[in-house]
Amino acid sequence: MLYYSLNKQAASVDFKEATIRGQAPDKGLYFPERIPRLEKEFVENITKYSPEELAFRIIQPYVGGTIPDHSLQQIVSETISFPIPLVPVSDDIYSLELFHGPTLAFKDVGARFMSRCLGYFAKGRSGKVVVLVATSGDTGGAVANGFYEVPGVDVIILYPSGKVSSVQEKQLTTLGKNIHAVEVTGTFDDCQQMVKQAFADGEINQQLFLTSANSINVARWLPQQFYYFLAWRQWRDKSTPPVICVPSGNFGNICAGLLAHYSGLPATHFIAACNANDVVTQYLQTGAYQPRQAVATLSNAMDVGNPSNFIRILELFHHQFGELTKVLSSYRVSDDATRSTIRDVFSRYDYLLDPHGAVGYLALQQYLQDHPGQKGIFLETAHPVKFYDVVEPEINQKVPLPGMVQSIMHLPKQSTLMEPQYEALQSYLKGIG
Repeated sequence: MLYYSLNKQAASVDFKEATIRGQAPDKGLYFPERIPRLEKEFVENITKYSPEELAFRIIQPYVGGTIPDHSLQQIVSETISFPIPLVPVSDDIYSLELFHGPTLAFKDVGARFMSRCLGYFAKGRSGKVVVLVATSGDTGGAVANGFYEVPGVDVIILYPSGKVSSVQEKQLTTLGKNIHAVEVTGTFDDCQQMVKQAFADGEINQQLFLTSANSINVARWLPQQFYYFLAWRQWRDKSTPPVICVPSGNFGNICAGLLAHYSGLPATHFIAACNANDVVTQYLQTGAYQPRQAVATLSNAMDVGNPSNFIRILELFHHQFGELTKVLSSYRVSDDATRSTIRDVFSRYDYLLDPHGAVGYLALQQYLQDHPGQKGIFLETAHPVKFYDVVEPEINQKVPLPGMVQSIMHLPKQSTLMEPQYEALQSYLKGIG
C-alpha cells in the first residue's frame, strides 16, 4: 500500500514513511492509493470475529507489510484493550461510547495505535523523533498518554490557553518526562497554524525529525475505522443499517467512518454534527467552502474553523459534490441547544451526555424526525466528567470522578506559556534540539 500527497507534488510513500513524516514534503495530507474492499462474507459474519481479529483485518492492508503481522496484531490488541459498547438511549437512538480508554476520549484509539507504530519504527533510528501536535481538547491527553515514556520519541503539545477543560488540561500537562505541553494564548487554529509553519520550516526540519500526531497522520486517522465496525458488530438489526452521526471538528473521525463505508461498512447515511463552527454545514447546503476563524463553544474539541481532514473526504468522493451529499448531511447545534439536550436526555432517559455527544444526539434526532422509521447511532466521544463544569449545572448533581481522573487532579501543571506567534515556537524548538 502506497500513499500519495493530496497536493500531488511529492513522491508516494509506504505506511512507515507516511507515519514518520506525518505530512508530505509538499505540505499535502497523505491518502491511500487504493481503498481496500472487505469481503462480503466478513461483513455479513462480523459477529464471528473477535474485536482484535476485526481490527487487524481492517488495518492490515493499510500497513502493507511495513510491520510484521505478529507485531501488528500485538499493536492492535493494545490499541483496543478497553470496551467500546453500543448503548441504547431511546427506541431509535444508540450511543457508541468511545470514552472507556485511559484518557476517557475517543482519541485514545488513534493515539495508542500511532504511538505503538511510531515506537516500532523508531527502533534502530539515530536521534529522537519529535512529535509536534496541536489540540483543541482531547487529542492532547490521548497523545500524551499514548506516547508517555515511548523510547526515542519526544512529544510537544500546543493547546489554546483557557479553551480546554480543566480535566483535559490536567491530562496533557501533568505527565512530564518526554511529554512537553505548550500553552498558547490564542485559539486552536493559531496552534494548528504554528504547527503547520514548523513542518514547513526547513531549518527546524534539518535540526529535528518532526512528525505529527494530529488526525492528519495516517496512523492516527486510519484506526478510527475500528469504531464503526465494532458498532456494526453490536448492531442487532443487520437488515436495516444505522444512520451514523459523528460530532465533527477537524473531520478525521467522520472521514474514517466514510472510508469504512467505502470499504464495505453497512450504513444508511452519515451526519456531521457541528457546533457554531459550521463551515462544512454551510458547504453542504451551498456548495461554497469558506473557512473562517474558530469561535469558542461548549464542545471545544470541535472548535475548528478550517478542518484539515475535509480535503480527504472530498478526495474520497472524487470532489463530486452531488455524490458527497447523497451520503453525508450536516447540522449545526448551538450552545443553548447543547445545554438543553444534556438536561432533557438525562431527565427522560437517565443517560448523561458530554457536550460533544449532546451535539451528536440532537443532530441525529433532527435527522430521524425527517426520516421516520430509521434508527441511528451517535458517537459519544468523551466522558461527561471531562466537562463537569458544563454538565453539572444542567443535571443539578455531581458527576462522579473516575479513578484515573482523581489520580491526576492534584498534580501540578507543567507547561510553557507562549504567544500565538511562530517565532516563539521556532525558538522553543531550537532549544529542544
